[in-house]
Amino acid sequence: MGKHIQAGLVTVLALLVAGCTSFWQMGNEFGTRQGQSSSLVDYLYPAGEKPPTPTSVVPHLSVPLRVGIAFVPGRPGTKGISEATRIELLEGVKQAFTEREYIAHIEVIPENYLRSSKGVTGMQQVARLYGVDVMALVSYDQVATTEDNSASFLYWTIVGAYVIKGTENEIQTFVDTAVFDVDTARLLFRAPGVDKARKRSTAIEAGEAVRKTSDTSFAAAVSDMTDNLSLELETFRTRIKEDPQVAQVSYKEGWGGGSVGWTMLLLLAIVAVVSNCGRAVPACGRPVPACGRAVPACGRAVPARIAAGRRSHRRQRRRARCL
Repeated sequence: MGKHIQAGLVTVLALLVAGCTSFWQMGNEFGTRQGQSSSLVDYLYPAGEKPPTPTSVVPHLSVPLRVGIAFVPGRPGTKGISEATRIELLEGVKQAFTEREYIAHIEVIPENYLRSSKGVTGMQQVARLYGVDVMALVSYDQVATTEDNSASFLYWTIVGAYVIKGTENEIQTFVDTAVFDVDTARLLFRAPGVDKARKRSTAIEAGEAVRKTSDTSFAAAVSDMTDNLSLELETFRTRIKEDPQVAQVSYKEGWGGGSVGWTMLLLLAIVAVVSNCGRAVPACGRPVPACGRAVPACGRAVPARIAAGRRSHRRQRRRARCL
């Protein structure tokens, strides 16, 4: 009988130890497994809508482009990073591409505008509201897992729950940016970003540790996505040159690309040099000699060798007159 009681106590104790962190996290918004996500497919095709049949329409891109970027609204009932943090992350992406010569402007669009306008038509309406030619939609999926390690049995000493780091918190984050032509709603290219982070904590600190690590992991995944987006953008430019069915490109009035701009500057410089030939030098008042000859700086002494030659020439001229 005593052995049965002892075995029962051991079993109960094992169950209690296994649920240490869950006990200390009662009332906390983070459980042993928590996630936040958004779905690009659910946003573009809500209520089970079927994607349209692909067409042969070729997107027409008028360079330089105005680009809009926004997070796809999260699924209802999930708590994620704040709207302010998301805007800050997108501003970082914006700064990475602002200096590209073929991008006129990047507009960071708050998620709430997309939340109230779902579907392909909704996306196009938001794009036209902001006057952008291309939309970059960022979806995400993040899972946080909290588990006890071998030191967690000390949590039942009460003090241990405050000082012993017996909880393992793991965060896995995936983000994906899909870039669409607004007029045709055709996908141009996409780029992923991933991150995995781990952090130990006490039972009491587990909730706060998950929150902080989630934000850090999200930022790291967005940074990885930004690097991949840059690579995919260059690949897309190459595809346009090789395959005209990918997209047609035209240039807006007054813009012809960086190489043309430098050519125009060079031509203007040559015209300026040619037009100055034969004009007076402002500082000296002397005419400029034939183009290509150097004009000595005003006020500088003539080298001795040149001065001696001039004196010899004048003496020869005087002798000729005497004869």
